[in-house]
Amino acid sequence: MAAILPPAMLGILGGGQLGRMFATAAKTMGYRVTVLDPDADAPAAAFADVHLCAPYNDQEALHMLASTCAAVTTEFENVNADAMRWLAGHTRVSPSGDAVAVAQNRILEKSWINKAGLPTAPFLALETVEDLHVDLSNYLPGIMKTARLGYDGKGQVRVSTPEETRSAYANLGGQACVLEKMLDLKLEVSAIVARTTNAQEACFPVAENCHENGILDVSIVPARIEPELAHRVQQMALQLANALDYVGVLAVEFFVLEDDSVVVNEIAPRPHNSGHYTIDACVTSQFEQQVRTMCGLLPGKTDLLSPVVMVNLLGDVWREDGGEPNWAVLCEAPNAKLHLYGKKAARPGRKMGHFTVLSAKVDDALEQAEALKDTL
Repeated sequence: MAAILPPAMLGILGGGQLGRMFATAAKTMGYRVTVLDPDADAPAAAFADVHLCAPYNDQEALHMLASTCAAVTTEFENVNADAMRWLAGHTRVSPSGDAVAVAQNRILEKSWINKAGLPTAPFLALETVEDLHVDLSNYLPGIMKTARLGYDGKGQVRVSTPEETRSAYANLGGQACVLEKMLDLKLEVSAIVARTTNAQEACFPVAENCHENGILDVSIVPARIEPELAHRVQQMALQLANALDYVGVLAVEFFVLEDDSVVVNEIAPRPHNSGHYTIDACVTSQFEQQVRTMCGLLPGKTDLLSPVVMVNLLGDVWREDGGEPNWAVLCEAPNAKLHLYGKKAARPGRKMGHFTVLSAKVDDALEQAEALKDTL
C-alpha cells in the first residue's frame, strides 16, 4: 500500500465533533480535508477546506469525494455502508464498508465477536415476535436493545420478566433487537486500536469509563486495574481488529466482571469518546492515528505521557437562558485542557465538549476533575 502524503486531500463522511477533531489533526499534519455532512453548521465545516453540504448517499457529493480525495474515512458507524463500498471502488476507503456494516447491527456485531473467539454477554437475537416464544430465563434480567441506530443509551430498555420483555419489544416498534443478559460488573473499560496492517498496529492505554444515563461521563487513564488485566484487554481489542482485517481506528468497549473475567460489550469503527484523552496525554492522538492509518502510514506511538481524566461536557451544563458555563475555572487551571465542539445549540444530553485534567497521580486528576465539573 503506497503511502499518501501531504498535501493530499482526505475526505470524511460526517462533520460532527469527531470529524472536527479529525480535520484538526489532518490539517496540522499538512493534509487538506473535505467534509461531507448535510448540516450547514456542522462543527467540522469550520476546519475543512471543502464542505459538501449534502446527504451521505448523495451521488453527486460521493462522486466529488471519489474524484478529489486520495482516501476517505468516516466519523460515525451509521453512515451508509453501501456508499462506503461504492467509494471503495474509486478511492481508498477505511474502515471498509463491510467492517462498518458489522458495527451497525448489534446482532451481526455480537455474532461476529463470538466468531472471532471472544465472549459477549449471553444474548438472544429477536428479529420477529416469534423469537420471543422461547425460554427467556437465560437472558433475564436483561436489556432490550434495538439492533440498529442505538447509541448513548438510546433504543434500550431494561426488562426483568418475559412479560416486560414482550412489552418492550412491542414498544420498540417490533424492529430487530437483541435481548442481552445483565451481568454483575466490576467496571467498564475500553481500548482503542490503530491498525494499518497485521504488522502495523498499536493499542492505546486502557481507559476506565463511568457512564450516566447511558452516556459516557468520565474516562480515567490509566484504568485502575492490574497490568495483566489491562494487557489482556488490549490483546482482545487487537484480536478483533485482526479478525475484521481492519484498517483505521477501532474502539472496543468491555465489561470487567467481579472475577476479573472480561466480555466484549460493543465496537465502534472510528475514534471514540473514551479516547479523547489521547489528544492531550499521549504521544499520538487517536485522530492522528485515523489520518495515519487511512494514509497507509505506520501508527504513531501510543505511550501515555501523564495520567489523565477526561470529563464530557453535555448541554445540561449550560444555563437555561443559553448562557455559557463558568469557563474561567477551567481556563485558569494550568493542568486542565478545555475542548469545545463549536455546536450552536446546547441541549440536555448533547455532547458539547470535554475537558481533561493531567496530574502525576490518576486519583489526584480525578479529584480535581470532579471538583472543576462541580464549579461549572
